[in-house]
Formats: sequence, C-alpha cells, structure tokens
Amino acid sequence: MDLKLTGKTALVTGASRGIGLAVVRALIAEGVRVVAAARTPTPELTATGAIPVAADLADPDAAERLVGEAVAELGGLDVLVNNVGGGDGDATGGFLDVTDAQWAQVVDLNFFATVRVTRAALPALLAARGAIVNVSSVGARVPHSGPIAYTAAKAALTAFGKALAEETGPRGVRVNTVSPGPVRTAMWESPDGYGAQLAAALGVSHAELLAGLPGSTGMLIGRLVEPDEVAALVAYLASPLAAATTGADHVIDGGAIKTA
Repeated sequence: MDLKLTGKTALVTGASRGIGLAVVRALIAEGVRVVAAARTPTPELTATGAIPVAADLADPDAAERLVGEAVAELGGLDVLVNNVGGGDGDATGGFLDVTDAQWAQVVDLNFFATVRVTRAALPALLAARGAIVNVSSVGARVPHSGPIAYTAAKAALTAFGKALAEETGPRGVRVNTVSPGPVRTAMWESPDGYGAQLAAALGVSHAELLAGLPGSTGMLIGRLVEPDEVAALVAYLASPLAAATTGADHVIDGGAIKTA
C-alpha cells in the first residue's frame, strides 16, 4: 500500500533498535527522509539510510539541539515519532523498592523527554500541518502489568497525546498514540533486560519466561508482537491516509486487553 509519504520528512527518537529502528525502516521504505535520534546510533541504524544523530534525551537541553539539527538537515518537519523510553536498572521490585531517583529517571525518559522534543518540534509541525505519533504501552491501561514507575509514566504519556491532540487538531497537527503489548525487543529478549530480570525474580529461566509470556499475558496470537507490526501502524498513522484519525490510542497487543 502506498501511504503517500514520499518526500515527507520525519524525526524518530529512540531509533537505534527495536520498535524505533523498525519505524525508521518503514518510513524510509515509504520514501520519507528521516533523522533518527539515539543515545548511541548503531550500525543497523546507519545502514537504513536515515541521518543518525546522537542525542541523550535524558539531558533537558538535548531536545532543542536535536530538533534544530533535524529541521536544518531536512528543511522542515512533517512527522514526529516519539519512541524514546525504557529505563536502566532493576525494575522488578515493588513500590517500596523504587527510590525518588529511580522515579525521576524513569518518568524523565518515558514522559518528559517526549514533552521536550514535542515542544521543540511543534512550530515546524504546525507550519507543515504534520503528524505526531507517540509510542506508549498497554501498561498505561493495565498498570499492574509492569514496573510501577514505567507504567505510570506511560499513562502520563498517553494522556499527554490525548490533550495535545485537542489543542493542535484545529491547527492542522494530528496526534496519535500507539500502545504495544509485549514486543519482541531487547526489553524482553536481552540477557540483561527486564525480561531476564523478571525471570530471575520469578525463579524461572529466561527461555521459560519468554515461552510462557504470550499465554500469561492473555495474548491470543501465541507469540510476541513483532517490531515491524508496530512500525506499520506508526507509519499508517503518520500518513495522509489517516487524515481523519487523531486523539486516539491504538492498542497492538495480540488481544491481551480484554475490556471493550
């Protein structure tokens, strides 16, 4: 399907791997010129043909620099994909185990980084009558399903997208959210990621946890979501084909959420 994105410009954050890397590839395949931001750009990212930019968005000053560089490189900005997120350190403890410093780190990376990048990019997006897609998580809807600081930050991100859509929609900028369930990324598969930490906390092997994850989370497809599947949804929402879609949270979780 031609998404009618040829010649458009985009900035993608959190682009070095997983969902972000898949989004970069999907947009480039549709003819989009992409600036791809990552704390540490990877060879895989460089190989996409995107313009890689090293940016640590935990730094409050990085957003303005990144957007300025993207607009200068691209000559404007049609699409912003806010995929930055995650968090370092053990996230398998309960509420009483999470320190103020850990709360600040997780909320800053998963919420405020997107706020800052969006604020910096909005003038260019308004000029282009462009689109914003924020990558959140089903944890925003089922907050018991993940680390408390992470799911709380994602809930804030989802609400942010809804509120921003109300403000910018009449001015020509659409804002949508994509909320994936468990995706086959390093978060689950890396030997030092959240999945491995959770397996250790539960007293099972990492392989056992991954094999049982779709069933234990209520997914109906018998497997994890693929990054390319999330990227296809993001690309569609960024495209003119989704011109009437804004202010929505699009769940892609293999049927894990059971509410209507």
